[in-house]
Amino acid sequence: MKQFYRDLAPWLKLLLRRRQQFLVGTLLVWVTLLAGLSLLGLSGWFIVACALAGVALAAGLPSSLDVYVPGGGIRFFALLRTVARYVERLYNHNTVLTLLADLRHRVFGDLTRLDDASLKRRRASEWLSRLTSDIDNLDNLYLRLLIPPVAALLTILGVSAFIAIWLPVVGAVVAVVLTLLWAVVTFGYGWLGFANSYQQVSDQEELRRLVLDQVQASAELLSYQTQGWHRQKVEQHEALAFNNQRRLAVKAAMGNAFLSGVTGCLLIATLWIGSMALSAEQVVGPILVMAVIAVLGINEVLVLLPAAFLKLGLSYGAAQRLNALKVNQPVFDVVELPENTEGLSLQFDQVSYTYPESVAPALINLQATLPSQARAVITGVSGSGKSTLAGLVMGRIAPTQGAIRVAGISPWHISPESRADHFALLTQQTDLFDGTLEENLRIAKPSATEEELWQALSSVALSHWVQQQPKQLSTHVGEKGQQLSGGQARRVALARLMLRDPKVVLLDEPFAGVDAETARHLAMSLDQWLSGRTAIFLLHQIDDVSLLPNVDCQWHLDGGRLITDTTADS
Repeated sequence: MKQFYRDLAPWLKLLLRRRQQFLVGTLLVWVTLLAGLSLLGLSGWFIVACALAGVALAAGLPSSLDVYVPGGGIRFFALLRTVARYVERLYNHNTVLTLLADLRHRVFGDLTRLDDASLKRRRASEWLSRLTSDIDNLDNLYLRLLIPPVAALLTILGVSAFIAIWLPVVGAVVAVVLTLLWAVVTFGYGWLGFANSYQQVSDQEELRRLVLDQVQASAELLSYQTQGWHRQKVEQHEALAFNNQRRLAVKAAMGNAFLSGVTGCLLIATLWIGSMALSAEQVVGPILVMAVIAVLGINEVLVLLPAAFLKLGLSYGAAQRLNALKVNQPVFDVVELPENTEGLSLQFDQVSYTYPESVAPALINLQATLPSQARAVITGVSGSGKSTLAGLVMGRIAPTQGAIRVAGISPWHISPESRADHFALLTQQTDLFDGTLEENLRIAKPSATEEELWQALSSVALSHWVQQQPKQLSTHVGEKGQQLSGGQARRVALARLMLRDPKVVLLDEPFAGVDAETARHLAMSLDQWLSGRTAIFLLHQIDDVSLLPNVDCQWHLDGGRLITDTTADS
């Protein structure tokens, strides 16, 4: 139980930071439920009272009934229930959306603090699951596991107290039975369905992964004639997930049946005890009917709880997965780089790096120095360690052995904000968002003028193409830049980088995907822009030396080792 609370505590605290909204939302739900029960009970009382008055008059007995007060009460509770339900839905849905934003902000913040090694342990689809399905499951804590049981318990106590005014014994029985029933359908059903709903978390993720593999790797599966085998694997896991889900649904159905059975027996008990009180003339008929109908309506208050608490394991599993994002980073003093520095030197001192759970190191004993405002070219085939070296320079990972220093400071110790201001990396993967060209460029510099945007596009030989588009800077690039060619998308990413003012720049294959003429234009623009900056070009090989003017050092990586260190001709 301690571990259970420890895992859920951070997320409960995050939710309860908005405790005022939680209390108001619970109050609105409670008012809605009470208005519905009051409408039901008062209507029953009014109908019986009218019937008895009519029977008395038909029998020639004197009888009177004020129809205006109960009639007004019925209209009042009907209007109150409608308005309260509308306000409750509006308010609580707004609260839920706000809580979702809080949860996503918290989780995304945890993701940004993970180093590259941790991020690469899982696929992008798994990280997306953390930001979507896991957060949605946690959201159930508020929507299904906090507000409904609290509102239900308050309603039980309120209805029991109201009945006890005329029928104390009935009120006490209703209070005891419904409170015990409330405990069973919350704590009891939370325990009953915990294992199945907890398993559902991993089932959903595994099934999502297999289906995505089936779609994304369809060409490879077809070429190796293994699509049938993989489809069978998907179907087998789907069957297991379906069986687990069916067992959970059976338990939910049993919970509803149990709830209906207990409330039915309570209804009979209320009618029996109330009938004895009626025979003893301790209560009148309309009051008895009102009490019976109120007990009958209480079933609607509890009916949602069994299914909600059967899925407690789903929320707990999501919380555990999200808690795993919190890695124990080493404690050290965070350093800020000076703002007025003109250039930053790079020094590799016997740097080695081995990825977790990997046998062979990615980099081995790198020893090199790149002076401030100098330029270097590092060549190497795929897998030689260029991306790992870039991650070390950017401070995204820390060396396993040795030390890397930027202006005498380890990048791992520099604050993320300072690294963002002083370092820039053009990766081989182009990251563009589903928006306009202007929106994608302004990510780098929100305050950039339109002239600066056009200048950046001109530097990457895109301004002429953009001017030909009907919407120009408002042209949509599509998700991941799908509306652009590969070369165009990459140049937009380069233009975005050139809007910034970093001191250290790493360019991974900056001339990939462009023709020779465009490559020369990019080389000329980069030569001007890189003046006064420390720069490293990461290339598979040098096809055209003229694209790399003013290079001071030429290095080569092979199997993680820096095997050459020569001075390149300018």
